Amino acid sequence: MANLNERNVYFGRDSLKKYFDPDCQPPLPLVELPEHLNPYYHDGVRIYAKMMTMHPANNVKAMPAMNMLETSVTPGKTNTIIEYSSGSTVISMSMIARVMHGIQDTRAFLSNKTSEAKLQLMQFFGLNITLFGGPSQPEPYDERGGIQSARRMAIDSDSVLNPNQYENDNNWKSHIRWTGPQIYKQLPEINVLCAGMGTSGTMTGLGTYFKEAKPSVLRLGVCTAPGDRVPGPRSFALMKPVEFPWKAAVDVIEEVNSSDSFSLSLDLCREGIVCGPSSGFNLQGLFQMLEKRKAAGTLSDLAGPDGSIHCVFLCCDLPYQYIGEYFQKLGADKFHPIQNEGLTKVDLYRYDESWERSPVVLFTHFYNTPSVLSECLLSDIKLRPLCCVLDLRTMADFASWHLPGSVNIPLRSLDSHTARPFSDPTVLEAQWLELEAMFKDPSVITKLESHHVLVICYNGDTARVATSVLRAKGIVADSLRGGYQALKDHGLWGSSGVESVEKSTYPTATTTELSVSTN
Repeated sequence: MANLNERNVYFGRDSLKKYFDPDCQPPLPLVELPEHLNPYYHDGVRIYAKMMTMHPANNVKAMPAMNMLETSVTPGKTNTIIEYSSGSTVISMSMIARVMHGIQDTRAFLSNKTSEAKLQLMQFFGLNITLFGGPSQPEPYDERGGIQSARRMAIDSDSVLNPNQYENDNNWKSHIRWTGPQIYKQLPEINVLCAGMGTSGTMTGLGTYFKEAKPSVLRLGVCTAPGDRVPGPRSFALMKPVEFPWKAAVDVIEEVNSSDSFSLSLDLCREGIVCGPSSGFNLQGLFQMLEKRKAAGTLSDLAGPDGSIHCVFLCCDLPYQYIGEYFQKLGADKFHPIQNEGLTKVDLYRYDESWERSPVVLFTHFYNTPSVLSECLLSDIKLRPLCCVLDLRTMADFASWHLPGSVNIPLRSLDSHTARPFSDPTVLEAQWLELEAMFKDPSVITKLESHHVLVICYNGDTARVATSVLRAKGIVADSLRGGYQALKDHGLWGSSGVESVEKSTYPTATTTELSVSTN
């Protein structure tokens, strides 16, 4: 922390390099959990979240990525970075390689069991992805796995660098260099440090640092429960082949299941500590250790001179790439049901205000009319060439009065008493499905495709839905805002405007019988 940069401003040609460099940043936030998130508050326990998510790369792996690349990239020679990583490490490497070293080609090797959301996230950050079969978390030294495939690829080419987070000591040393000193400077009262163990880099570095800086700190490592999986950390069994000196950096190990990890992470997120499942995993491990100490009557042994027990756990990444897994792990009871969920499958096309037209459009775009409208009869108003008016009202209402030249396509889901579709989701669902089926017919679209279509209903809303569907099919369509009610309000319906006529034979059509003017 050579420069705290209290204003948190980065400028100049190397602004991005400074922005990513921990030595040019204020320390990442350390946030105490409020009482309602800390069940041991009244036992004198104070719990703090170290927000590694606040680094520009948004995850704890930014520190190792920075340190490994700084010591491994050969300027003018290295042009490709390749790493076996399930997400955070290689994403951080990709950004840091570009920002700090000008390297554009970063490649990710990872398990074929990786979620689609994570794969897309990597593609989003410009990574070249290669998938590998076998275990989702291969043993680091298994020659059949992707970790060793990446190592071999780097051996075969001087321009390819495989930092290899599983073997590279600059992984864990990054936390001696940056994370540990930040925490100690922020909270010299610290009594307990907790971090998850995947490559073991975080725990090895922090545990090694505090062994020297403050030996009284209890160093708690957290592993996944046997047979379970939380993104990032590993089971204790998979830690055995890891050659980092993690055993000397850990005093206690807790094993945590995925359900508790996701649930606790969700609770943290909803209270403003936005973090992924591995963060809930770390906190649950801390809770388990505290509970065991409390039950054994040894909790107070952890207290410092002020009588409190100050505990720090790491928040490692963000939750967004795991959203689907939260729902799978925790079930529907953790989430409010979506009201009107049926609408997720209907009304799928865009709307545009310009597609809703006022009644004046009748006489500017669709009809040729005499200069004095009030003196004309219905028969004097002529539909313009290549214009079509579709009337969605019932046959009876259409027969009672309609615009000249219009074609009646009555909807089963619409009459004069039907609720507006945008105020009643069941009506919208029924009408959209009917309209979608109606205008899916290629023969109908063929008849309409060269025409400017105006859609009319009782109040304009159903016609608006129909216009959205027609536009999605490539038809130039508009709806009459306010429908026939608007015509009446403007004095264009009945004795006050265009004359009504006696019931006769008017054009009513099914979609297969649709006939439009082509003159």
